[in-house]
Amino acid sequence: MKKLGGLILGIVVGAAAMYYYCSMEYDVVDSMVPISQPKGLISPKEIKVLTEAYNPRYDSISSQFFRGVEGGDNRSSWYSLDELNNYLAYAQAQADTLQYTMTGVRLYLGAHPNEGDTAGYTTILFAPTGYPNKSKGSLLNFKFQGGGDLPGGDGLDHGSSGKPPGANYPQ
Repeated sequence: MKKLGGLILGIVVGAAAMYYYCSMEYDVVDSMVPISQPKGLISPKEIKVLTEAYNPRYDSISSQFFRGVEGGDNRSSWYSLDELNNYLAYAQAQADTLQYTMTGVRLYLGAHPNEGDTAGYTTILFAPTGYPNKSKGSLLNFKFQGGGDLPGGDGLDHGSSGKPPGANYPQ
């Protein structure tokens, strides 16, 4: 009987400790995660240089396809932070469903179809990238590249255009 009482007491104390441990809320403190400077970061001055270097291409496209259209073709797309975060979470979940490891997104330039006599505006499209979840029998991961576009992965479009559409950096 002594052994049974000790066993029951141990189970009750263990259950109480587990309940207390599991019911605690753990807050992840953002300040604990170090923020590192991304690769490829450029200054506003460099952004201005790059967008101005695009001017001859933009002028060529606008003069050929957007003759008489006020503001010309679209030069930028704007997406809210909520839209981008939601898309990245959605794409990650879709990659998991498709049995891929998502490694990033690729940005494509595209254009909406012409509507009547009006040429479709240029747009920027996001496409998820990654590689298939296949075991190669190796302990080391040699997937240093971002991978290809995910077959069947949904992209993101329909950002807001510049105001006016042809406005250069900064807006």
